[in-house]
Order: sequence, then C-alpha cells, then structure tokens
Amino acid sequence: MVFESVTYTEVCSSCGADLECHGAQVLVGGRLRWDVESTCSACGSALLVCGGDLPGERRDQMLSEHGPATVHVVSPSAGNVAIMRILRSELGIDLADAKAVLRRVLSGDCTGTLPEMELLARKLRASGVAAVAARS
Repeated sequence: MVFESVTYTEVCSSCGADLECHGAQVLVGGRLRWDVESTCSACGSALLVCGGDLPGERRDQMLSEHGPATVHVVSPSAGNVAIMRILRSELGIDLADAKAVLRRVLSGDCTGTLPEMELLARKLRASGVAAVAARS
C-alpha cells in the first residue's frame, strides 16, 4: 500500500467549531482513493469518509507538504507506443496530449503525488515497461 496524508481544518457541521481532519490518498487494489477522518473536540461529532476523490486543494496541500513524486521509465527503448497507450487509458487524454505527457515521462518531468505516480508506474510495468515512482 502506498499513501500520503495531510491534516487540515474544516468547520464542524454539527456545532461550527474548528474540526481537525486527517486525510490520506491511498493506492490500494490498483485504485486511488481519498479517505478522511475527524472527531470534533467541541461536540464529539465524528466523520469517516472512505473511497472518495482527492479534492484539488488537498492534492495541492500534499504536493506542497511532501513534494512531488515522478515516474521514471527505466528503459525508454521499451516502446513509446506502449507508454502512450497506458497514458491515454489512465489519464483519459487524447493522442496529442499523450505525446506531450510521454515527453514529460521520458524526461523525468511527469509529477504528481506519490500514490498517483506509483499507480502509473505499476500500469506501465504491467504492460512490460520498466518504470519506477520516486520522490523528486
């Protein structure tokens, strides 16, 4: 399991007090998920949300706090077509965008959270492309 976590403050929906939340982006079973847990210190209201999508502001917070991770193709001669096929499938992008992302992958400039990059590296490895995810 690969994960990154952040702590942030929200407003308690039960009493309006500041609520400390703990969120984690987790790579489990070949899928990314966003889990959040919190308990209000003022009223005791508890929240647990599992399996959601990572909110953009939490992704930005993770990247700021932990730094970006990159995916590196160990053997670029493995075939650009195979890499682009994975990029199009995983990222839901067209051929032109896949070519641009391919250039970023090959140059070591394709970044994201560690779970995101590990998922992409695993998909590439499953297609026979030697790839690793690492902190930049």
